Amino acid sequence: MAARIIIGIDTGGTFTDAVAFDLDSRGILAKGKARTTKEDLSVGISNALDTLPPALLREACRISLSTTLATNACVEGKGCRAKLILMGATKTVLRTIGAEKKYGLREEDVLCLDTHGSFDGSVVDEPDWDAVIAENERWLADTEAIGVVEANAARNGAVCEKHAREALAARFDVPIVLASELTSDLNMMERGATALLNARLLPLIEEFLASVRRSLAARGVTASIAIVRSDGSLMSEAFAGGKPVETILSGPAASILGSRELADRETCLVIDMGGTTTDVSIVVDGRPALTDRIRIGSWKTQVRGAYVETFGLGGDSAVRVVKGELSLSERRLEPISAAAQRWPRIKELLRRRCDASPCAPWATSCEGLFLVRQPNDRARYTAAELQIVDELAAGPALIGDGIKVDRHIRTTERLEAEGVLMRFGFTPTDAMHLAGDFDRYDREAALLAAHIMNGALGAGDDPEGKRLATRVYRLVEKKLYANLVRILIRNRYPKTSDAVDGGAFDEAIEADWLRAVSGADDPLFDLRFSTKATLVGVGAPSRLFVPAVARLLDAECAVPDSSEVANAVGAASATISARASATVVPRYDAFGIVGYIVHTPDGRRHAAREDEAVSLAEDAAHEAAVALARERGAEGELTCALSSDRRVSHALDGQALHLETTVSALVSAAK
Repeated sequence: MAARIIIGIDTGGTFTDAVAFDLDSRGILAKGKARTTKEDLSVGISNALDTLPPALLREACRISLSTTLATNACVEGKGCRAKLILMGATKTVLRTIGAEKKYGLREEDVLCLDTHGSFDGSVVDEPDWDAVIAENERWLADTEAIGVVEANAARNGAVCEKHAREALAARFDVPIVLASELTSDLNMMERGATALLNARLLPLIEEFLASVRRSLAARGVTASIAIVRSDGSLMSEAFAGGKPVETILSGPAASILGSRELADRETCLVIDMGGTTTDVSIVVDGRPALTDRIRIGSWKTQVRGAYVETFGLGGDSAVRVVKGELSLSERRLEPISAAAQRWPRIKELLRRRCDASPCAPWATSCEGLFLVRQPNDRARYTAAELQIVDELAAGPALIGDGIKVDRHIRTTERLEAEGVLMRFGFTPTDAMHLAGDFDRYDREAALLAAHIMNGALGAGDDPEGKRLATRVYRLVEKKLYANLVRILIRNRYPKTSDAVDGGAFDEAIEADWLRAVSGADDPLFDLRFSTKATLVGVGAPSRLFVPAVARLLDAECAVPDSSEVANAVGAASATISARASATVVPRYDAFGIVGYIVHTPDGRRHAAREDEAVSLAEDAAHEAAVALARERGAEGELTCALSSDRRVSHALDGQALHLETTVSALVSAAK
């Protein structure tokens, strides 16, 4: 029988990886890697595909994708301009609950309509949509996508959301995203954040999928396309195009799957170091931890997925001199060695800066800007923003040189957030070139930048930049160590999460880091953070940093063969599954239960007895899960697993009170 070949492609913020995977032998037939090209993703995807034998591409039965593009966009605050209409709350409520900090809902992006429908869905308070649009037309027109969320949509069939879509679509030619079509949980703010984030990510996922289609078509590949969801299962290309929010942890979920294929470890921390972020997942007894509410960056959503802690640390993290000290930022830069390889004139700009007076403005910085793409609609930008775009169209510039980009430094923030401009500068990738651990780009540019930074640090003679490289390595290891300790504390003591996030443990972590590095003992008190879990490093930079941190935590370390393409392996090994649920709620009067309401994905049903209600819920959940699996691209035979969660409370007299029963169906396709 012919081999079942899957092509796995992972597009990250820095590299695009490709593997040819034999689904029957679970083996890698070929693998390759290329630089991700933000200005045209299809170039990087094509370059990665061209590292694989053409015959394997043509024989593939499926193309499976994973990506950290959405993950990185969340961390970096990027995405298109989107707005949210929120029915059932006021601006005062947003401020009171701290919606921006807690959920990622900025007040300027949200239109609140103070509707008063009933919680059980029996009373619907419908806004006058013509009046709402007329009053807020200018605000709504300044957007590229609109999200809509309704307080009681889970109980009333989302009638107001659906009417909102009809009214908005008649006036605005932009995508309209309904929260009810993404999630059915009750928390309105989380549902709103999910809808708004989905709206912001729509152009990003469409650009990604279009780039994949172009690259495959150019090579005569006609296999179907699927993409890894945040829970590690697959969805079809068409499904992903409308629900990009389900890919916010696509890359991290694929790294878990890939690490399970490549490393035989039952209990471990999977540490996926990329160019922009590091993703940490917890696997215990072979099972990855899951969550129903992914939180990433400032966004708190109702997307189900792998429990992943994501923080800004990677090969492209900004290394800067701040107040005379070397610091590592979460901001992603194009490594100056990579930028200079594309634009050799950058080296001449760096040489001039090396010769400049130390007192000259910007003489201690080696950062610059380049134009990624022209704005889609110039009318949406200010004159100052367009001036920067036009100046950089002639080529990249160091900040402070030539075109005086420094005069507009704040003007570039939105252009950078929307991917029109990109910043370059010194990063750990450049330090790797100086240390001799990486040689893909222009080492001379990295060395020139190192001279500028050493001058700012007053570091003295360092002709080859190796001392600076060592200092950068220690910063990366320290940040990785500190974040792993925080993750382990939160996992072991969940109630300390706020304290950990608030910095209450920073002093203890810092002290233990210094103790671990120096090997010193404190005779009075020593925390000695450690873990028995194996640290499994995947992603290209992991081999340089994970082993050192594992030693400091007294942990075993595993960096398996082909770990640099683990995400692509995970994408290739993923399968389709779908979950749906229905809820049984008893109806009480003064004498007890008088019937049951069954809330299903298709609406409300009624039953006289509990067993009848549960049976209705099981049928509805199974039917919805099967339909969802088919929509995501599942073919052939499906298996279904049913589970139920019966919630009971107790009255003061000890009598048990049935609150609700949630029935869930998990449908899976065969591998």
